[in-house]
Amino acid sequence: MFSHCKAVIFDCDGVLVDSEYLCHLGLSQALQAEGIAEPADGLFREFQGVELALIFSAVARRHGRTLPADFESRYRAVVAQLFEQELRPTPGIEKALQQLTLPYCVASNGPRAKMEHSLGLTGLRDYFGEHLYSAYEVDAWKPDPGLFLAASSGLGVEPSRCLVVEDSAVGLQAALAAGMSALHYCPEGRGHLEEVPVISQLADLPALLGLTDG
Repeated sequence: MFSHCKAVIFDCDGVLVDSEYLCHLGLSQALQAEGIAEPADGLFREFQGVELALIFSAVARRHGRTLPADFESRYRAVVAQLFEQELRPTPGIEKALQQLTLPYCVASNGPRAKMEHSLGLTGLRDYFGEHLYSAYEVDAWKPDPGLFLAASSGLGVEPSRCLVVEDSAVGLQAALAAGMSALHYCPEGRGHLEEVPVISQLADLPALLGLTDG
């Protein structure tokens, strides 16, 4: 299906590591400390993959509040603690990485320190070497295609030859805007965008790239 692709760009949260819900749980807990009730399930459904600053602004507007200046640092401390306790690699991802013979990288809306932490905790960090790309470093957050374009440039592969593996609608939109192929990782098998194929088991990725006989 994707045999024309010569590089793979992975999102981090929700694709490489099972962290997306934990991030929203951490936000819910940090907001609760401010007296703001926002259940984690609702935050996850509404803001999956969205730039953090936009999430903060939306929640603050909804409650007619201004979040404290140090709220982001407190939120990140809560999330880091949740990661230490509960973070796991996404099922099948390590098997897929071991079979990939193409260049690949991580491109995340999160800061580099968060990627380093989550990938380190789950034993995935060494697979990526220097190829970690953060929206904070290129000043472009999904659905802006700039992050993925920076990643393809770093890998030395044309955008049209890159496959992006994403779990969020904004990430898939960024991939398509960058002129890349996209694959929606969704264990439940229901995609966000009709035109984007779904993968429910990441261990199947090498076969979709024509790298195995599977």
